[in-house]
Amino acid sequence: MGGKRRQTACMAPMEPPPKNLRPELLRRISSMSEDDLIWLHEVLLNVEKERLWEELSSDMEADRQAGRMRHLPEIIREVRAELKRA
Repeated sequence: MGGKRRQTACMAPMEPPPKNLRPELLRRISSMSEDDLIWLHEVLLNVEKERLWEELSSDMEADRQAGRMRHLPEIIREVRAELKRA
């Protein structure tokens, strides 16, 4: 999930991860209840969603500043018109 560490409002500052973090996490996951696994899955999906949103937002801003978004409204109108005809 990249080298950048995120911290949410409900998280306390963390110590640097131990060198054996992956095996420790796998051990803990393997002993989780089904409900906890579902919760963990949702947490991981949210973390990935945030990471992708940040990446896309950054890329879109760079494209906008480079003028590559100038024709986007026109393209959207054309696609919508084609969809209505279909």
